[in-house]
Amino acid sequence: MNKSSEHHPVRLRRSVLCVPADNARALAKVAELATDAAIFDLEDAVAPERKVEARAALVQYLTASRPDCEIVIRINAIGSDYGQGDLAAALAANPDAILLPKVESPADIQAAADWLDENDAPETLRLWAMIETPRGVINAPAIAEAGRTFSGRLDCFVVGLNDLRKETGVPDRPGRPYLIPWLMQILLAARGGGLDVIDAVFNDFRDGAGFDEECRQGRDMGYDGKMLIHPAQIGPANERFGVEQIAVDEARAIIAAFALPENAGKGVINLSGRMVERLHLDQAVTLAAKADLIEKERQDLETLPLPDRP
Repeated sequence: MNKSSEHHPVRLRRSVLCVPADNARALAKVAELATDAAIFDLEDAVAPERKVEARAALVQYLTASRPDCEIVIRINAIGSDYGQGDLAAALAANPDAILLPKVESPADIQAAADWLDENDAPETLRLWAMIETPRGVINAPAIAEAGRTFSGRLDCFVVGLNDLRKETGVPDRPGRPYLIPWLMQILLAARGGGLDVIDAVFNDFRDGAGFDEECRQGRDMGYDGKMLIHPAQIGPANERFGVEQIAVDEARAIIAAFALPENAGKGVINLSGRMVERLHLDQAVTLAAKADLIEKERQDLETLPLPDRP
């Protein structure tokens, strides 16, 4: 079955904060943050001797309180000593998505999807995939095809450049000059499968200017948002990966034009001297939906009570 808007609903994923599952203080702060999504990490951020403890703590935390953002749990590889236990814990915690590390082939997605189906996971539980190895980049188009079916559950790619740099020997240079071809290859594969795609972390959270420039680069390449390692990066990411008012106004004009009775059934219309196709309408609907979500978020923040002052 082909993907549909119901299969991949529009969501804000401008800021995707990674939170170590064994850090109680970090977990407690998530509810106070304006991040669009939080990745609760059971993999790289947790030492082997603490993984079982972290798993239990995360289930307890998410059972007791749920932050008002998209909730994603990054598990260890399914074939590892912790993978099956992580999947069971994630299912118990009822996240919005499970993030699979080091995905290298469609079989990795299918194995997770099969396990979830066999254990009666709700259809709404999605899968995200870390693309962070040479094989993952090479096979990204085939992996992304899982996003075109309901049974595949795949919803989003997350780029992992730290592991990719380590495995290829490509240096960490400002502007990522030698990585841009791979970033664009992953982006193209994701879009071909109807997926969202999240740019990699920026490692020096103290370098605000460098982070802002990399966010600008990721936005211009077409990425939906950025994976973050520190709360200080949330505001800048939300700003850079937001929508500009001029683009929102244009999108709403396109939607209104196609809604006119005289344009019913037309594939192409003339809008102020510009030829606009139905594909532009699809893009306009998505952008307008994101703008509505951002506005609702702004209004919700304005209605929150002010903190007590000493």
